[in-house]
Amino acid sequence: MPDPVAWTVVERGWQVIGAAGEKLGYVDDVLGDPDADIFDGLSVSGGLFKERRYVPAEQVGSIYAGEIHLLIDKNEFERLPPAQ
Repeated sequence: MPDPVAWTVVERGWQVIGAAGEKLGYVDDVLGDPDADIFDGLSVSGGLFKERRYVPAEQVGSIYAGEIHLLIDKNEFERLPPAQ
């Protein structure tokens, strides 16, 4: 497994994976202030006809190049609020 990376290098299109290993979608936007090193969360797109979801930083677990692992599963992800 690759080494973890900082939230500041996360890019749009990185895969988002749930706590049970399920693929949930892709990073649409990274929310935060890199200059102050404040990570607020992610906007995640679940697919063509699915609403984007806001994932707070507290629900983000490990970050590796190209993929984000959440601390929540698919059911919890689907109950998150829409991204603004």
